[in-house]
Amino acid sequence: MRLLLFLLICLAAPAMLAAQQSFDPYNYTTDKHLHADRCAVVSAHPLASLAGVEVLRQGGNAVDAAIATQLALAVVYPEAGNLGGGGFLVARLHDGRTLAIDYREKAPGNAQRDMYLDSNGVAQTRMSLDGHLAAGVPGTVAGLFASHKYARLPFAQLAAPAIRLAEKGYAITAAEAAGLNRQRENFLRLNTAPTAFVKTGTWKTGDTLVQTELAHTLRLIARRGMKGFYEGETADRIVAEMKRGGGIISKKDLKSYRAKVRRPILFNFRGYTILTMPLPSSGGIGIQQMLGMVETYPLETWGFHSAKSVQLMIEAERRAYADRAHFLGDMDFVKVPVQTITGTRYLQDRMQTFTPGRASQSENIAAGQAGRESTETTHLCVVDQDGNAVSVTTTLNGGYGSKVVVGGAGFLLNNEMDDFSVKPGTPNMYGLVGAEANAIQPGKRMLSSMTPTIVIKDNQPVLITGTPGGSTIITSVFQTLLNALVFGLDAVNTVNAPKFHHQWLPDIVQVERDFPDSTQQALRQMGYEVVTRSPIGRTELIRIHPGGKIEAVGDKRGDDSAAGY
Repeated sequence: MRLLLFLLICLAAPAMLAAQQSFDPYNYTTDKHLHADRCAVVSAHPLASLAGVEVLRQGGNAVDAAIATQLALAVVYPEAGNLGGGGFLVARLHDGRTLAIDYREKAPGNAQRDMYLDSNGVAQTRMSLDGHLAAGVPGTVAGLFASHKYARLPFAQLAAPAIRLAEKGYAITAAEAAGLNRQRENFLRLNTAPTAFVKTGTWKTGDTLVQTELAHTLRLIARRGMKGFYEGETADRIVAEMKRGGGIISKKDLKSYRAKVRRPILFNFRGYTILTMPLPSSGGIGIQQMLGMVETYPLETWGFHSAKSVQLMIEAERRAYADRAHFLGDMDFVKVPVQTITGTRYLQDRMQTFTPGRASQSENIAAGQAGRESTETTHLCVVDQDGNAVSVTTTLNGGYGSKVVVGGAGFLLNNEMDDFSVKPGTPNMYGLVGAEANAIQPGKRMLSSMTPTIVIKDNQPVLITGTPGGSTIITSVFQTLLNALVFGLDAVNTVNAPKFHHQWLPDIVQVERDFPDSTQQALRQMGYEVVTRSPIGRTELIRIHPGGKIEAVGDKRGDDSAAGY
């Protein structure tokens, strides 16, 4: 009898652990800069980071923590965290294996190349941004289960913190309250059923957001695995929502979706190995190109944010984005000359037209233009006590995606179809022109800029980073790597230093408001058009020091927060 009781207790232990609440969802603070000895998580929301650490304390590894954090972000960060979107994961496991998992959304089977053009051939871009027709087939849940192969704990245990947060609620931040209030009219206009995101009156800091429908969906996934999302009740609800709102995602689209394990991009830069994401992310190729273009120049001698350093980096950004527009797309559908455009000779040739002290003109570099991308993405980084390192970027595309909540299921759908070239070769309503390589095709993954990245030195991870920011993601990660590896900035300044951005077209240099005035003036004298803008991205970073000490930093630009021990 005692033996039977003992076995029952052992079997119940995981569920008991999962039920434990290791943090208070109604009283919490952000931790922007954390020192830890064993493990750390940094993400866009304090409660999501704490959820990741909860499963680490329960014996999970970094992949477990990444899954739990993503599920929690789907609850506490609905602006970009998601079940109805997609993303990319790169990891460097303690045994030396490297991973790249692609769970980018796909165009539905009934999608057509010209589906957003009117009878006169004019792009109707609101249709690819708002409402049911803007949604691609979600990949996040498939990505979580593809990742789970490398985890330790049962999936139900990883979902437990997110289920608690959805069912019992949590106190929203000032930024979340403002976002929900800002989108109120869109939620009312675009949804076919009541949503948890709309209340009588306005949202205020500290209000409790309860999402019972989302909790039910999370339970179905925890109980039935991928079938709990891509088949059965949840799939039925998605398809019913499509029919009510004029969308085109079908049961076949959902049932056939699979995440893909890709060969990660690995390349050397000044004695470091850079591990990052391949296509359909344009970010990994872009980072390899930019770092390759500047590698031989004495940036550390010129100095951080000096006019000479910034000009060189701008010109590398300009050329990489020109190539992005012309060459890049989903390699399952188009041929991309990756080896050529990342080769040393090619990159050196690209910089032959660089003239120190004088601005290049984008019209003289190349022709074409990358498609539009929104800035509402989210990133997380994890390292555990065994040295497993994980970097994940996920997205709904625009803030709150398509603004459509699946009736009865409680989660937002993406508006990722707008990341295709709505009309290749013709400017859209934003004046941007897309490339044929990124044209809409059924089952195709749209091009992305998400750039989850890990830096390895002496066979050990030393830096884990990434950021949201749409088209600014690639330049932000580029600058983050140079800040840490070349300019020698500490972890906090690596993340929080003012950023700049150039994406070939439009031919302007965007800078954050606190970017040095002297450098701005020097760039203008060289012939650059410099404009100030809102904050660029929200970089997350974990730095592992010699001896194993861990430093984690959440970006000052948002509610980002680190947790660990």
